[in-house]
Amino acid sequence: MTVLIVKHVDLEGPGVIEDCLKQEAISYRVLNLQREEHFPRLDDFHHVVLLGGLMNVDEEERYPFLREEDLFIKEAIQRGKSVLGICLGAQLIAKALGARVFRAPLKEIGWRDVLLTVEGSEDPLFSLLPKRFSVFHWHGDTFELPSRANLLATSTFVPHQAFRYAENVYALQFHLEVTRAMIRGWITSYEEEFDGHTAPVSREVILEETEKRIAHYHLLASTFFTRFFRQTAPHLE
Repeated sequence: MTVLIVKHVDLEGPGVIEDCLKQEAISYRVLNLQREEHFPRLDDFHHVVLLGGLMNVDEEERYPFLREEDLFIKEAIQRGKSVLGICLGAQLIAKALGARVFRAPLKEIGWRDVLLTVEGSEDPLFSLLPKRFSVFHWHGDTFELPSRANLLATSTFVPHQAFRYAENVYALQFHLEVTRAMIRGWITSYEEEFDGHTAPVSREVILEETEKRIAHYHLLASTFFTRFFRQTAPHLE
């Protein structure tokens, strides 16, 4: 089994995902689109992970790789690959499935609670998580729920936090993969993102909450990602 990790910007890497792959001795390749690398053949991969990024899904003129990525995602879903999208990656999956991606009513930055839906509580992956738990956000857009997708997690201001399509395509608006170092790096490098934050939260508060939550968060994330990579690879059981 081999995993393709699609990286849109240098600063947003796989974090806990990479830790899990190493722990499980699963081979993987990181595709860095910021360095103008091209998409490989899907035949070589069983799983595709789409990470976050500051671009919007419709900025194809500015980021031409988004056109190729849209076709790549559609092909991966059509061919039954296991696909996981995080933040921008989730929005790209929604777009590939014909759903609208648009500006969220609230720019979410920092730690906020999400609540599992009934479908989420019964889902093979999300049922491993608490019914209500705090996740790390860094996004300004959201998406409509694609046709025939199951809503797995929701929140008050941004109701579509996670969905599953078919049996093996998952989209998470929040960042389950983050590490302490990643959060610190984003706060430093994405300073302008705090401008116009409609529910202000200071950098200090984010860092304080990170110290309180990150250890437990890593445990939840590791459990989730490990099950994702194993559930469609029965030969690893």
